Amino acid sequence: MTAKSAQSGTAPRPPPRRSGRFAPVRVSEPPGRPVLTVVVPMFNEEAVLPLFVRRLRPVLDELPVPYEVLAVDDGSTDTTPVLLQRALREWPALRVVRLRANSGHQAAISAGLQRSRGDWVVTIDADLQDPPETIARMYAAAVSQDVDVVYGVRSDRTTDSAFKRHTAGAFYRLMRRLAKLDISQDAGDFRLMSRETVDAINALPEQGRVLRLVVPALGFPSTTVDYKREARAAGESKYPLRKMVGLTLDSVTGFSQAPLRFATWFSLLGFVVAALVLVYGVWSKLSGGTASGWASTVVILAVFSALQLLCLGILGEYVGRTYSALQQRPSYYVAYDSEHHGPRGGPDEPGD
Repeated sequence: MTAKSAQSGTAPRPPPRRSGRFAPVRVSEPPGRPVLTVVVPMFNEEAVLPLFVRRLRPVLDELPVPYEVLAVDDGSTDTTPVLLQRALREWPALRVVRLRANSGHQAAISAGLQRSRGDWVVTIDADLQDPPETIARMYAAAVSQDVDVVYGVRSDRTTDSAFKRHTAGAFYRLMRRLAKLDISQDAGDFRLMSRETVDAINALPEQGRVLRLVVPALGFPSTTVDYKREARAAGESKYPLRKMVGLTLDSVTGFSQAPLRFATWFSLLGFVVAALVLVYGVWSKLSGGTASGWASTVVILAVFSALQLLCLGILGEYVGRTYSALQQRPSYYVAYDSEHHGPRGGPDEPGD
């Protein structure tokens, strides 16, 4: 049962979307089905979780539609699972999904999307850098403008470090150029999506998906809502430099073949330079001169050896990604879902 349905019976649903681009909303729906699902990936968020619940619940209670909050615990090793169980007993609209091991931020969001039931789905982190109060504006924009996706765009990022701002800007500029995607430089994983969008994402067979690129690649009608990026309320960032580099590699190899073409062009350039060196060597020999000394030879060999290793590394990234896709191993395993495990706070059981 959702919070709104528990408080005031059946809450009114938004009007059906009549535009020819969309399928009509189903009129016969299971009782208690939420209109809005809020997916919250979490990993070791014990410091900020109580604050997040206190900020999020009043916002959702004010909405004119029934909702559910789907908290995905990404294998936390602190007291996050305990705090979620405590909140589960006090908040009827909360649903807890626990992954058996830490699978990564994008995998945790994917797990939430797979289990979401709402006609609209919001993804938001628990660190309170993305203000929950923006959800109401995003929902209103989606219904009034008849779009499938509403991106939360950070109009003010002064709370982020200069390194974070510059690396994020470089990442989005790179992806716009390589993947030819219309993505905002200041949009992350805070977004609202229609059920059609979520179903399209869930149907993708792609492994290691980067949702901040997958969603724009669908090309569904969208709009944006600006907000001020806040400082993390408590705890530590879960995106260190190592994970940022990994996200960039997944993004580039998952959405662009430009690095492969880069390797091809370097090989062609190497062929041209080698041909010129050969011509120069033959000309020097025939003219009675001496060929270039060991320094030029060593420099040429070093440069092209480095380029060859770079090209092999690029090919290796694509081969590795193909290998992982062919293995078809799940990105995550669910250990517990409060929706299917008897009384709230019941024992942990294996999931799918």
